[in-house]
Amino acid sequence: MKRTTKAPRRVELRLPPLEPYEGGLAPDGDYDGLELTGLDLAGASGEGARFLDCAVRECALDEARLTGARFLDSRLEAVRGVGTDLSRVQLRDAELVDARFGGTQFHGSVWERVLVRGGKWDYPNLRSATLRDVTFEGCVLVEPDFGGAKLERVAFVDCELIGADFSGAKLTDADLRGVRRLEIARGVESLAGAVISSAQLLDLAPVLAARLGVRVED
Repeated sequence: MKRTTKAPRRVELRLPPLEPYEGGLAPDGDYDGLELTGLDLAGASGEGARFLDCAVRECALDEARLTGARFLDSRLEAVRGVGTDLSRVQLRDAELVDARFGGTQFHGSVWERVLVRGGKWDYPNLRSATLRDVTFEGCVLVEPDFGGAKLERVAFVDCELIGADFSGAKLTDADLRGVRRLEIARGVESLAGAVISSAQLLDLAPVLAARLGVRVED
């Protein structure tokens, strides 16, 4: 009997009318129904902050510290950040649209019903993260580290996964068939629980053979 891969539940985000916000961030800050647009939040300290029904647009987040922050029913759009610390962050019913990240820390984070659309993420650290009902759509992930992460009902649609590390990851109903460029640097043995296309299987054959110790000769 053919097993059907369960698709992620899609986020249905409907933001209420928002109030413009032009201040900075504070640890354990509470931000509700606000629109943060074009702010320079580089180096800001927002550890443990809560964002509910918020839109964060075109903000600079370089070296911002948002450890343990919560983004609930919120959208981050065209944000950019190098070295942003989003470790242990919680994303629930959230959208990340056209984000540009470099070396961003997401380790230990929890994602539930999240849409990542567009943008490019270089070297994101998602070690030990939990992703449930997450869709990556039209984005480029360069050397993403999913080491020890849990991916359940996660789909990649029209994406590029370049040099991905899945070492020790646990995948359940993870759909990689929509990845137009799939390169696994480490952890190919952790793809059990994922579904790939026949063409992708051929592309991964050398990596699989090397992992199994199979020598291929003509």
